Amino acid sequence: MLEEVTYHQQTFFMTLFVKARGQRLADNNYRYRDGAPITEYYYNCGKALGNIHELSKGYTPVHRRNHFFDKYNAGTIHQLIPDSLSLLKERLAALLKALEGLDRSQESYGMIHFDYNDGNYMIDYDTGQITVYDFDNSCFGWYMYDLADLWRSGVGWIAAEPDAEKRKAFMDAYFQTVLEGYRSETRIEDDMLQKLPLFIQAVLMEQVVDALERMRNNGEDPVCDEELSYCIKCLEDDIPYLGFFHEIYSCEEPFEYEERHIGWDMG
Repeated sequence: MLEEVTYHQQTFFMTLFVKARGQRLADNNYRYRDGAPITEYYYNCGKALGNIHELSKGYTPVHRRNHFFDKYNAGTIHQLIPDSLSLLKERLAALLKALEGLDRSQESYGMIHFDYNDGNYMIDYDTGQITVYDFDNSCFGWYMYDLADLWRSGVGWIAAEPDAEKRKAFMDAYFQTVLEGYRSETRIEDDMLQKLPLFIQAVLMEQVVDALERMRNNGEDPVCDEELSYCIKCLEDDIPYLGFFHEIYSCEEPFEYEERHIGWDMG
């Protein structure tokens, strides 16, 4: 089911997919299916991810796929992060060092989605079943990274709540339901779960690196908007959990911080 086409001395490969049943959550205005509690959705998000990771634990690749440290390493950080963000460089170097010391056994490390969010799966509104797609960024990494990304996905449900304690109570309950679904498909060790704050910082690192890389590759004016500045601030000041329970967070302007201008040698 692969078509090869050559055009102007360039080769393109095309394939066709069957569209998954249902809709993305955003296409249904973030309303879940009628008659079912939203906790079913949280559970199914964890269950679908757990199924992917369980399959990964038995997967032997035929062709090499990138590993996390192929892109996220001291060399890349040094070249990409401008000197004007020296504190960020220092914090990311420490974060990478902490990650390098983690277990990479078959139970904790394997092929991960690396972009698991509600924009990359369909929900069957008759059954609640989730069909995941967009595996373009998949790489070998810690299963806990995808779980941290899923934790981040949950903040949108309670982002407008002004009380930090209520936000924390919600996130604890949300993630517990996610883990129940996840553990219905595969195992996750408690010692890895305790590293959730570390992996949330890794998720932030990916977001910052990706944004700076795109700006540099496109030759754009190196300006950090409010959202990117917020991520950098959390990394620089080592503020855990996206700053979601910290005074830096504002429910009126979620995940925004003062814009900062940076400079680098575009040559």
